[in-house]
Formats: sequence, C-alpha cells, structure tokens
Amino acid sequence: MDQKMENYAALIVREGVNVQPGQTMVVNAPVQCAAFAQALARQAYAAGAAEAVIFWSDEICRKIELMNAGEDVLTDVPQWMVDRNMHYVKKGACFVSISASDPELMKDVDPKRMDAAVNALRRAQMEYRTYLMTNQGRWCVTAMPTAGWAKKVFPGLEEAAAMDKLWQAILKVSRADADDPVRAWQAHTQSMKTRIEKLNALRFDALRFTSANGTDLTVGLADDHIWGGGSEEDAHGVPFSANIPSEEIFTAPHAHRVDGKVASTKPLNHNGVLIENFTLTFKDGKVTDFTAEQGYDTLKYLLDTDEGARHIGEVALVPYDSPINQTGILFYNTLFDENASCHLALGDAYATCIAGEDRSDAALQAKGMNKSLIHVDFMVGGADTRIVGVKGAQETPVFENGTWVL
Repeated sequence: MDQKMENYAALIVREGVNVQPGQTMVVNAPVQCAAFAQALARQAYAAGAAEAVIFWSDEICRKIELMNAGEDVLTDVPQWMVDRNMHYVKKGACFVSISASDPELMKDVDPKRMDAAVNALRRAQMEYRTYLMTNQGRWCVTAMPTAGWAKKVFPGLEEAAAMDKLWQAILKVSRADADDPVRAWQAHTQSMKTRIEKLNALRFDALRFTSANGTDLTVGLADDHIWGGGSEEDAHGVPFSANIPSEEIFTAPHAHRVDGKVASTKPLNHNGVLIENFTLTFKDGKVTDFTAEQGYDTLKYLLDTDEGARHIGEVALVPYDSPINQTGILFYNTLFDENASCHLALGDAYATCIAGEDRSDAALQAKGMNKSLIHVDFMVGGADTRIVGVKGAQETPVFENGTWVL
C-alpha cells in the first residue's frame, strides 16, 4: 500500500497539478491525511518543485469551534490567512486539496452558524477562488480515506478493513492501481476529447433531462458555451486535471434559462451535513421551490447564500455505467459521487466554459454566466435518465437509459 500511495501521489503531482521545475506546490491537507501529504511532498520534489508547502486543517477542532465560539469569532477571517494564499498565488504556485471529510461529523452543528462561518471565508478568499475558478493557475482536488469517512461508506466493516476497502476503491477509480498510472490517466483524458469536440460542434441551445423520479428539466446553455473535461490548461497553456478521479464532461448553463423540476439521485454532503432525497423547481433559471427529506435547513441556507445561489453554474454529463458507478459504492463525497452521475451545480460558473475575447464579468454574465459565492455540485443522473439536445426545432438524443448515445 505504501508504494500504491506513492504512485497515486505521483499521479496527482504529474497529471493533477503538473508541477513544473522550480515551482511551488501548496497542499491543503486534513491532519488525518498526513501520510498522503508527505507522499505528495516527496513526489513534488522528485518532479523538480522548488518547495512543497502543507497547510493543515482538523475538522474535529473545527466542529468544536463551530459548536462553542461566538459568531463574531466564526465570521472573523484573519488577514494573514488571506495574505497566505495570495502570497503563493503571486509566486505562481499550484494547489492540491485533499477531500476526506466525515460525511456526518457536522450534523449537530447549527446550519445557520455553519453558513455564517463558511460564507465569511468565501468572501474573504474571493480573489483566491477566482484565481482557481478561471484556471489562471493549476489546481487539483483529490482524496484519501479517513476513519470516519470509511466507516460511513462501509458501516459493516471494522475500521481497518473499511479504510483498506475505501483505499482500494479510490485507487481503482483514479486509475492509480495501473502499472503506469500516469499513462493510464493520459489515455483516459484523451478518450474524452472526441466526445467533447462533438458536443462543441453541435452547439445545442439547451438540454432536456427526464427521468421516472419526477425530473423534467430544461437547461438552457450559455451563449458561446464551451464543453470541457478531463485535462484542462492554465493561463500559460500548461495542462492539468482539476479533479482526480474525473469522468465528467461539463459546460456553463444559462443562468436565466432553466425551467422545470429536478430530483436528486444521490445524497449531497455539504459542509459535513447530508442533504438527502431533495428536489428543486426552477423558473426562468431560479429555484422557486424545494423539498428535502433530510438536511432541509442546510439546503435552505445554501440557497439563500446570495442571489446566484438559486441559479446553476454547471451542467455535467456522466454516464451511469462510469467506472465509479460500477463500483456500486455510495461514497458520500462529491468528488466521487459527482463522477458517478450526471450533475448540476448551484452557484458560480466556470468562466473558462464561455468563449470570447472580453473576459470581464459583465461580458460573461451577458452571455449567461452565473456568479455566486458558492459552487455546489449535486447529482441528478440515474439508470433511466434521458437527455435530449435541443437546437431550434431539432432534437438530438444525447443520453438514453443513463448513458451516452451521442
């Protein structure tokens, strides 16, 4: 397993953020993931990095703070924290984030307090988030097992066995268990490019999703939208993969041209709280009604973050027979579950998904790009999902029975 972890770390360094000689790599790591953070540092230096910087976090201490500190403390983001990230942005660093939270750790935290704390951090870090969201620099989100997460995914196993089984699943769906993980990942991203090119050539006006669970949603696409997925490029033309694993092909919807109802097909783990079996109803792009069997208050606060939180900023197509879904595992982690199912995202759109020389917010929003403090993916694809591409009066089947026909 030690060697497999090193191979996985090498994949993240070389294909995830694609560390360049003399560059700084910054890793945002939970303390429970120390061994993997150390492996990332070793691989970064092996790739020629000038330095590997680790920023540590502890979600258990964070919960203690959220349960006990005054709201003035929760919403106070110290300037040094903002300056720290921007210091490395200005150095041209690349950024790795390890996603490994316990899906139910924060279930006892008042969602209003959680919302206040998270939104304060988002506002303070807006410049840093924009740097990443617009691919000005390279970034990658990846994962490794932690005890709480593994036990949620495999509740019938002892902790060690659950951790091992989750590790094996992560390595498999990331293609990190291959003899040559880097080459396997490159072959995977190359295979996605043909379909991306076809979608870009078709220039659909909208996609219509239908399913027996009640989903009947028309998603208008932004003017001059661009489909992407797999490997991307930063502002200097250097390729990278923002998510490992990834099976999605995605673009920007039009913020004001979404109508109908959509039902979730997997739970959403948002800030350590599960939102389950929820529906959203849209009119003219905005959520006008919603339901949730679990996590209703968390969903409400999420939707009330700002004006853009009730609009969607991403539509992503993932076949139901994707390798992640074939595992039969519900990961309770958006990085994995969003790559097992077609999904949408509430909130901010990726500016890189809209073409044009004028990259100002005003120009992009005129084409339909949504703006928000949040970007939260939720899963809507199922075994019977049907998707039709609409262009004028012409309709083209894109998905039948949950998978590609295009």
